[in-house]
Amino acid sequence: KHKKKHKQPRIIFQQATRLLVDYADCVPPDLPSPADTPSIVQAKASLAAWSSATDLKPLRSVFDSIHLAQGSSGQHYLPLEAIADKTPPIPYPVKAPPSADPLKETIRAELKDFTLDDWQNLPLLSLIVEKLGSCLSYGEADISLFDLAKSTAAIATAIEASEPLDEAVETVALIGGDLSGVQDFIYTIASDGALKSLRARSFYLELVAEEVVQQLLERLELPRTSLIYTGASKLYLLAPAGEKTQKAIAQLRNEVNDWLRKEFQGKVFLCLGQVEVEVDTFGQEAFAESWTAVNKALSAQKQRKFDSQIGELLEPSHAYDPCKVCHRDDTNDLGSLNPREPESPQACPTCRKMFSLGGELPDVSFVTRSHESSKMHQEKQKYCGDELEIKVGDQAIYYRLFEAAKVVPEVPVRTAFLINNWSLSRYRVKGISNPTLLTLGNYYEEEIDKDTGRPGFLRAEKMAEHSQGIQRVGHLRMDVDRLGQLFAKGLTCPSLPRIASLSRQMSYFFKVYLNSLAEHRDRNFLSYEPFQSLTSEDRKDLLFIYAGGDDLFVSGPWDQIVEFAFDVYQSFRAFTGWHPDITLSAGVSFNGPKYPLYQSAADAGRAEKSAKDAGRDSLGLFDQVFKWEEWLGCRDRAASDIKAIDAKLEQYIGDDTKLALFGILPFVHQLKDDLGTRYSRSFIRNLLSTAQLQEQWIQQAKAEQSTQIEAIRYFLHLPRVAYTLARVPVAVKKTPGFADVRTSLKSPYNAPYFRAIATWLDLLNRTAKETHGQEDAR
Repeated sequence: KHKKKHKQPRIIFQQATRLLVDYADCVPPDLPSPADTPSIVQAKASLAAWSSATDLKPLRSVFDSIHLAQGSSGQHYLPLEAIADKTPPIPYPVKAPPSADPLKETIRAELKDFTLDDWQNLPLLSLIVEKLGSCLSYGEADISLFDLAKSTAAIATAIEASEPLDEAVETVALIGGDLSGVQDFIYTIASDGALKSLRARSFYLELVAEEVVQQLLERLELPRTSLIYTGASKLYLLAPAGEKTQKAIAQLRNEVNDWLRKEFQGKVFLCLGQVEVEVDTFGQEAFAESWTAVNKALSAQKQRKFDSQIGELLEPSHAYDPCKVCHRDDTNDLGSLNPREPESPQACPTCRKMFSLGGELPDVSFVTRSHESSKMHQEKQKYCGDELEIKVGDQAIYYRLFEAAKVVPEVPVRTAFLINNWSLSRYRVKGISNPTLLTLGNYYEEEIDKDTGRPGFLRAEKMAEHSQGIQRVGHLRMDVDRLGQLFAKGLTCPSLPRIASLSRQMSYFFKVYLNSLAEHRDRNFLSYEPFQSLTSEDRKDLLFIYAGGDDLFVSGPWDQIVEFAFDVYQSFRAFTGWHPDITLSAGVSFNGPKYPLYQSAADAGRAEKSAKDAGRDSLGLFDQVFKWEEWLGCRDRAASDIKAIDAKLEQYIGDDTKLALFGILPFVHQLKDDLGTRYSRSFIRNLLSTAQLQEQWIQQAKAEQSTQIEAIRYFLHLPRVAYTLARVPVAVKKTPGFADVRTSLKSPYNAPYFRAIATWLDLLNRTAKETHGQEDAR
């Protein structure tokens, strides 16, 4: 329908594809030349002026363009690598421009079977440019060919679709959307099987956000290339300015919110708005004002949720027995959450659907979207689970989950989503006109379901059993610090393609590269020398409940969760070129497998908030908060470097000697091997009592408004540490590296970390018998 009307996106991506094949010197036979971009687009959108750009070059990291407080420490280039078909490795930047030969060979291999039909296939052309051109710049050094092409296509389409189409087109509409209340919907449930139910809820909201995108594209007659960004329940796209767009947005917002209110009892709300943008500002710094304006409009809508449904909200309604999972009481249609278990709690239809969906998700790699239910057709193909229905106004949309992308259903399909699949051959599916890449942070460890015999998610009980030491389930919540400021104030010249590039890089880290980090720790983490780690084992027992545009929630054995937090932090910092303005904060909680998951999520959230309140770039763990570099620590850290962490030390110590060990992780790494379980208990108890004595004296000094607080903090420990070290067996003292432990424990630099060190060692050395004894006593 839109092929004839919207020529410009296809022309632009044809031009981009031509640049790639010329770059690799592999022009397929009989490849026609793309048409020229019309003068109206050239005149109004400088981004479309391909002829003014230079040749393709290695891409500078967009993070180098951020200057919030300190700015980048140097130049970084992305590796010249195509995006792998599955679980792409993390593209850590390098300091010098990389060689182009391997990428050129990949381009030639990927495009050797390119056909004339492919030349007209816009979804395929878009994926080709994304897969092969995301590491190459065209024009601006830090803007990739893909982000430039996508931004240009969006601008050109918005101009082309404006009515009347003449040189008077001065503005287009920037549409923004945000699903508010996601955490209330995902986290606040209590039931057996909560892990897979939460995972299903997260996936379901991804589809809801995607449906909002699809509705906007259909109602405004736009191709998907008009979508600037979608992820983390947010979306941004360009459309023609005018009354048609305004009415479409208002109508869609009301229809979706009417369904959300009924389906989720008002926990989730769609904010959807638009601002008009002057076309000439897209490549300039002034575009940031429009980006900020649309986000302010969305924030204002959050303050008056469901205002158009206020009459229905005020009407009297019946209250029934509440759902035992989400506690809603507006429906009497309760049923067994798990039909296979007689004592399963009574749950509402939505919760039953989410529980069932959670059992199907592990196999899903292909999702179709249709306006017709499969119940109207007799199909030969098997598919996963029931249909998921989303109601928008009088229209019902059906999403169906398939195990393999090879399946072509007989039901008329408008759009098909391939999950985390960049294989070009998968986007040449007959019968589906709009195959679309859907990125999901969806890593999980597989376990065979005892009832169905099918693969499923690892249960909480198994996670606890797989823990080292104490048997506990850990939960990690983490997000990027000051993300709004990075977009609003951090970017140098925040043009549309630069903002789109930053958005995509952030989203890819959390929704794509973290899957690779969890599945292939060896090649994404352990092989990089600067990274600190406690063990070299894989992280095979994790479950990604949510991983969005800038945050995540992950569950697993407590010891693996703690180490994964350190893995994510260091990988993210390296991915951003160790930029001092781009940091993460996180919180970790862990409890027994029977502890309600929503409370565990709240505990992790409070720990994360404590990390934010402590100045960001911090981790809340073991009921303590320290900067990441204090948790990670290092060996041979100069005293002058440590003073940068705690400037107050300078009044006590003025030397510039090196410490053999500094921080928390290096001590745990050394002591867990040296002490073992035989000698650790007395050492840990003494270290804990030293920390407790420090804390008691400091609290008393604060109450008395004493000026000796810092002296207590850094020197009270010396006699007790000497006593603790004296009681260590001779066999332990003779182990390699224990001399470093002895001298470094006596250093006042490490005094604040005693409790965290002792707690970590204690939990690692607990036995299963002790764990069960504690639970029985409780």
